[in-house]
Amino acid sequence: MTALPDTAPPPPTRDGVAVRVARWSATHRWTVVGLWVLAVALAVALGGITGTQTLTAAQSGSGESGRADVVLDGAGFPDPPTEQVLVQTRDGSAIGTEGTAAAADVTAAVRELDEVAAVGAPVASADGTALLVPVTLDVGDRTGSAAAADAVHPVLDAVADVQAEHPELRVVESGGSSLDAVVGEQLEEDFLRAELLSLPVTLVVLLVAFGALFAAGVPLLLGLTAVGGALGLVSLVSQLTPVDASTSSVVLLIGMAVGVDYALFYVRRAREERRHGAPTALAVELAAATSGRAVLTSGLAVAVAMAGMYLAGSPVFTSFATGTILVVLVSVIGSLTVLPATLALLGRGIERPRVPLLGRLVGRSDDSRVWSAVVRRVVSRPRASLAVGVATLLAVAAPAIGMATSNPGIDALSRDSGVVRAHDAIATAFPQQGSTDQVVVWRTDGQRLDVPAVQDATDELVARLPDATAAGELEVSPDGTVARLSVAGDRAAGSDEARAGLTQLREDLVPTTLGSVSGTATAVTGATAGDADFSDTMTQRLPIVIGFVLALTVVVLTVAFRSLAVALIAAVLTLLSVGAAYGVLVLVFQSTWAEGLLGFTSTGAIVSWIPLFLFVVLFGLSMDYHVFVVSRVREAARAGIPIRLAVTTGVSRSAGVVTSAAVVMVAVFSIFATLSMLEFKQLGVGLAVAVLIDATLVRGVLLPAAMAVLGERTWWLPRWLGWLPAASH
Repeated sequence: MTALPDTAPPPPTRDGVAVRVARWSATHRWTVVGLWVLAVALAVALGGITGTQTLTAAQSGSGESGRADVVLDGAGFPDPPTEQVLVQTRDGSAIGTEGTAAAADVTAAVRELDEVAAVGAPVASADGTALLVPVTLDVGDRTGSAAAADAVHPVLDAVADVQAEHPELRVVESGGSSLDAVVGEQLEEDFLRAELLSLPVTLVVLLVAFGALFAAGVPLLLGLTAVGGALGLVSLVSQLTPVDASTSSVVLLIGMAVGVDYALFYVRRAREERRHGAPTALAVELAAATSGRAVLTSGLAVAVAMAGMYLAGSPVFTSFATGTILVVLVSVIGSLTVLPATLALLGRGIERPRVPLLGRLVGRSDDSRVWSAVVRRVVSRPRASLAVGVATLLAVAAPAIGMATSNPGIDALSRDSGVVRAHDAIATAFPQQGSTDQVVVWRTDGQRLDVPAVQDATDELVARLPDATAAGELEVSPDGTVARLSVAGDRAAGSDEARAGLTQLREDLVPTTLGSVSGTATAVTGATAGDADFSDTMTQRLPIVIGFVLALTVVVLTVAFRSLAVALIAAVLTLLSVGAAYGVLVLVFQSTWAEGLLGFTSTGAIVSWIPLFLFVVLFGLSMDYHVFVVSRVREAARAGIPIRLAVTTGVSRSAGVVTSAAVVMVAVFSIFATLSMLEFKQLGVGLAVAVLIDATLVRGVLLPAAMAVLGERTWWLPRWLGWLPAASH
């Protein structure tokens, strides 16, 4: 096998930002490390002191229903949370005196709790086999689902005690508050398990990649401190703009991915330069001139991709964008400062302690023999390789054409929870009558409503309702500024029929009745409306987000590499990766064949927010690989090596670090596929598949094939962009 040429760059003659920062950091190593530790500790401390202001359920909505929810949330309607306690015979027989006594015991047990405001009279089921006891919670002056979730625990405990006293009956509880508590606990347990598994898995992969404990520990520590600092900053930002409760989990996911990647690229290159004979100081500078600059470019590209979430039209995605951009920027700053300082501190000590056997096997060569052989074959027949690779990804992506999306409801929750099983039992014994929409009316100037005029318009609306629907009484808020009307149908929430009824309300009945009341605004909300608005928002905004991310990424890469061709190749190849991930998601989750394998029940759809979130995250993360690989190719080309050999050299010498980074990501994302929540299973599978495809087929076959086909045109830049500054080492 012909050895690949030595393309180690000379000391940088034109110092870029990365080199100047790295040189200063390495010279003032103790100062930089101390400042980094102090900054992270200060961010964590301030974040802990201020706490994190999270979005309320009303603030998390989208579209018309989101506006209505915010209005209702501030209107002060007396809507205390209510739970339902089911008393039922186990054999399907009549409830009898034993059931009546159990219902009385439930009433007595929960009535004396401080967290209970009232207990209603038991309601019998139509077949006489069950009783339902309504329990109204008392949350005091607190508001939001968290307050109700706290209040519901003593009630659940009291009901469990009654169940123990009546083992021959089923005595169970469910409701919005208990389900929220279950979901919160399930999420907390899931993420704790993911965190506990992801750290040792990441460390093991890094140990295999480096063969030394310190070399493996440095990227892990950088990732952890970057996440900690970013979470503190998110808490501070949330005092100005509340964030979604899941933002911390997203920050952890993205922060560990990019933080470990950036450090991995940097440390690997510094070791490589030392192996070529460079002293530590020069090795750090050379790593900064190459990998450091790639980190800077990649970080900017990832931040641009994450900024696309600001255009998603959802407060939840806005908070995700803020959190991910912060953690990416913190990771970049750490990679450019504390990382070279740490490398200068450790010197050759970063190679210790060596892991037995692994320490002798890894780090002995710059090149990957496997990928070197693959890429040689690819560049020898680039057009055929490109055609086969593209055809393969298009075939995998083809099922995405049939993608259906929906918001996960109660069906997406694990049946391991007694509260969820209780919900199923209550729904069976007391079938719901259908969906309920709420028509909300308020003054645009904040003044009191003309209640008689609103009542007249409401009466007209009710008179025009279809036979299958019924309306309650018009309710007016305590301050008289907001009114609402509940309209109940006979179809399940979210069904096609329920959506048709919602459309009729919004487009016909409400505008032609309540729309005539001057000075007022109207909106319709409810379960069906919320699901429809969120799904529609995601569908409508996805093309806008895609266009924004593509355009800005092309700009960033064109400026970074002074090549429009490189930028366009990156955009097209990443789109293929994302399309393939979408296709796999449809194959796995819209069918039932993988239910037993992954432990889920198919809803026949992909969760509404997954496609947009996947696109943004995958586009950002794929830039890590693309920037790093193309940087190595350009480095070889600048050394005077012919383009095809430069491609082989660049891919081969970046293959080890890209593979290691990809294995870390795939391992962590695969852990998410084992979590109990359906949306996180889908997220884990989508991310893992896309990263695996991106690091292998795309970066190992399609990218070198495309560059080989283009030849020197790979560095093509239109004349009208000739003013762009030349890229430095």
